[in-house]
Amino acid sequence: MSQYQTFSFDEYTFDSDTKTLIFKYSIDEQLHFTEEYQFDVEIDKNLDQKALDRACVVAFLIAGVSYYKTYLPPLVSYKNLEVDQNLADFLSKTYQKGLGEFFYVNNLDPKTPINFPVTSDPPEKLEVNSSGALIGIGGGKDSIVTVEKLRDHDTATWSLGHRQQLEPLVAKLNTQHCFVSRKIDEQLVKKSLLGAYNGHIPVSAIFASIGVVLAILVGKKDVIFSNEAAANEPTLTYRGIEINHQYSKSLEFEQDFQDILAENFGDSIRYFSYLRNLSELQICEMFTKYFDKYSGVFSSCNRAFVQSSDQLFWCGKCPKCAFVYLGLANYIDESKLMKLFGGKNLLLDPDLVQTYKMLVGMDQSKPLECVGTIDECRWAMAQLTEKYPSLKAFDLTNNYDHSARAEHSIPADYEPL
Repeated sequence: MSQYQTFSFDEYTFDSDTKTLIFKYSIDEQLHFTEEYQFDVEIDKNLDQKALDRACVVAFLIAGVSYYKTYLPPLVSYKNLEVDQNLADFLSKTYQKGLGEFFYVNNLDPKTPINFPVTSDPPEKLEVNSSGALIGIGGGKDSIVTVEKLRDHDTATWSLGHRQQLEPLVAKLNTQHCFVSRKIDEQLVKKSLLGAYNGHIPVSAIFASIGVVLAILVGKKDVIFSNEAAANEPTLTYRGIEINHQYSKSLEFEQDFQDILAENFGDSIRYFSYLRNLSELQICEMFTKYFDKYSGVFSSCNRAFVQSSDQLFWCGKCPKCAFVYLGLANYIDESKLMKLFGGKNLLLDPDLVQTYKMLVGMDQSKPLECVGTIDECRWAMAQLTEKYPSLKAFDLTNNYDHSARAEHSIPADYEPL
């Protein structure tokens, strides 16, 4: 039972002079939190202030999950916010499912109710005058593929945080780029809250909502991510509930968020993943065309993006590195791939045997990381057993169809691309 009773959404402000968005939250008016976003952009001269305000409200409500999870107060309240039934239901679901891994790691009930009160009727729809797209850049192969595929279609790129790590990649992309910085409350960064819970949050949901704020600021219509089909597969089952480390990258979240945007902005602001119908392996295959160009300036290793890191690298020890090596090994020359990982062939690293067992479903659950499905990991491993006979220990050959396409929510005008 929580030692606190009420989590409050106190105030959000956007300063157009400093291009700063500030969120303020509190718990029982005893604990106070501030989160800040700085937009290094040129604001569109035809900025729709009502639309910006609407987008800021949604982002404010989603980003609160970082602070709500510290003590999980049973009650939620807001000060002067209009939240209709659809938005309240969306937030309750996103918090609960997005905190699934957090509940699991902290041995908490994954059915813990998170109820957002309804304070208004459905909003009046706003049609925003916008065009073109913003492609989110995370530093890895997936967003590079999206940028290269859509390079000639009125696109710009953007990133949230980690500017120093991403600048070499952004320079290589050679796109119009928007940097957004995020300053999390120091109490979370320093873990100074007595008895507070820590753990995974649906951070991609926060990224999606900030992407919409940015799109309105710069006059763009589409916020494009690069989440693939594998993000839909649950990581494990806990107390009868499917837990997905990648919930806020899943098609389920994507469609729920699209409904919120449609209710607020009609078809004038859209969010979707351009790679949703593809597997990780299909993306690896596409990436081979760009590997040489970006080798040395891209990384999917999460350890390169922690608060204390200021450069991109591959640690060569985590499940994400192990999976990316497995996927790319089917398409990239061994010497090139080993160079990327500090001269090591991760497939033959005895320290990663347990990790590869988890990836192919031989032991325990999948790793709590953004990795491919069990089926595609098995397929990728099976293709490599002739080249590396020792990998037969992981060979669980299946009937996986490497060429299959998955369900998606890509707008019709993007499908031909």
